[in-house]
Amino acid sequence: MKRRDFLRISSAAGASPAILPWLQSRPRITHGVQSGDITANRAIIWSRVDRPAQMIVEYATRESFTDSRRIVGPAALETSDLTARLDLGGLPRGQRIFYRVSFEDLDNRRVTSEPVTGSFQLPSNRKRDLTFVWGGDVCGQGWGINPDFGGMKIFESMRRLKPDFFIHSGDTIYADNVIVPEVTLENGRKWRNLTSPEKSKVAETLDEFRGNYRYNLLDEPLRRFNAEVPILAQWDDHEVLNNWYPGKRMDDDPRYSVKSVDLLAARARRAFLDYLPLRHDRDDPERIYRGFSWGPSLEVLMLDERSYRGPNTSNQQTVLNDETAFLGTGQIEWIKDRLRRSTATWKVIASDMPIGLIVGDAGGRFEAVANIDGPPCGRELEIAELLRFIKRNAIHNVVWVTADVHYAAAHHYDPQRARFTDFLPFWEFVAGPLNAGTFGPGRMDDTFGPKVEFVSIPKGMKGNRSPLEGYQFFGAVRIEGTTGILTVSLHDLEGRELFRKMLSPQ
Repeated sequence: MKRRDFLRISSAAGASPAILPWLQSRPRITHGVQSGDITANRAIIWSRVDRPAQMIVEYATRESFTDSRRIVGPAALETSDLTARLDLGGLPRGQRIFYRVSFEDLDNRRVTSEPVTGSFQLPSNRKRDLTFVWGGDVCGQGWGINPDFGGMKIFESMRRLKPDFFIHSGDTIYADNVIVPEVTLENGRKWRNLTSPEKSKVAETLDEFRGNYRYNLLDEPLRRFNAEVPILAQWDDHEVLNNWYPGKRMDDDPRYSVKSVDLLAARARRAFLDYLPLRHDRDDPERIYRGFSWGPSLEVLMLDERSYRGPNTSNQQTVLNDETAFLGTGQIEWIKDRLRRSTATWKVIASDMPIGLIVGDAGGRFEAVANIDGPPCGRELEIAELLRFIKRNAIHNVVWVTADVHYAAAHHYDPQRARFTDFLPFWEFVAGPLNAGTFGPGRMDDTFGPKVEFVSIPKGMKGNRSPLEGYQFFGAVRIEGTTGILTVSLHDLEGRELFRKMLSPQ
């Protein structure tokens, strides 16, 4: 029954005039639901409402909800921009969980929102087939949500694969990129964006950073994807601003009235934690790096290559020091410990930046790990230490997945081609952008002996191509439960497979 018909019938039946206003003004879930940070029997459930309200989550192993349980979650208040998350525990391992979220109005408990439903798959303690997708770079370089184009339809292409989870490799938003209503392309075609006040300038306030996430969640394909595929999220630079590092200042950038990047990053981190379904560590509630065991076949390590890095420099230092930090000592030791203790067949390291691609910064500085050909120096020293550790502890079946450079690629690293040779051969796969400008391809640094096996874009293509041209890419990984074979595939905007690599476990 339509709401206006219900109100008309209720009024004719003699409903009290005092009751009608709250019937007409129920809380409203504004940006869908998300699940994330899945473990064997836990999951984070996230949503946002339009007023202060109590989160209610019902979950079941049947889509009919005939075996449902009801959990009262936290209150969504202004301090979290009316977002709320529930760490749902005690779930039956290996099951698909169906859930629905609603909110009770804190001003009138009798008034409840319409529920929004979602689902997710829990890991199994048995070997089974599993699939995940990954990518990064959303709403960058002025390419926002275009309803005429079908919105961010690459998320629909990923959803059709029915993955167990999604690794978001960073640049979840572009807080430093403005979205304008219309962009005229070289051929005269028009790209039309949805817009919002928070996307009309670079983000500086906490509300402006949060507004970037609210903007992305206006997209229907993204909300539908979020409801069906749990996310493991990490951040890169554009959650704050391009090429940022702790201690940087914006004194020469007239777009910013806030000149301290540390202040911008603190606000950006809060918005990131508010709007993505991350499990907050009790001892370090703002920590972004974390790991997940996905049954006997897979361990996933989510890195943070922003929070602990030193400044962008010429990257030529020959000894480890504060300037060469990229992951930082604490995170490096955590990675080593997770890898050493893991009993999973495959160890996937989710890095928000590639290892061997040269990513420059202004003034002859470098933004990522790579710098120039030759033996390890600068930030490469940390990576060399980690790769040496992996070899000396005979940790096999390590695969890296990443994004950041706005095209898809497959890189094989081999000590027989390298200037640094104390490591085991490994693969690195690159995906993205998901809805942003396309660039590249970049130049490789020979320090760790990379060989480019595949690139998704034509050589010499001009930068910042719009999604209309189709150069948007995501990656998929499938692990066969019976054989343990891991297959990586790279896909275009429509989901067509462009590249495939099968890897047998050692």
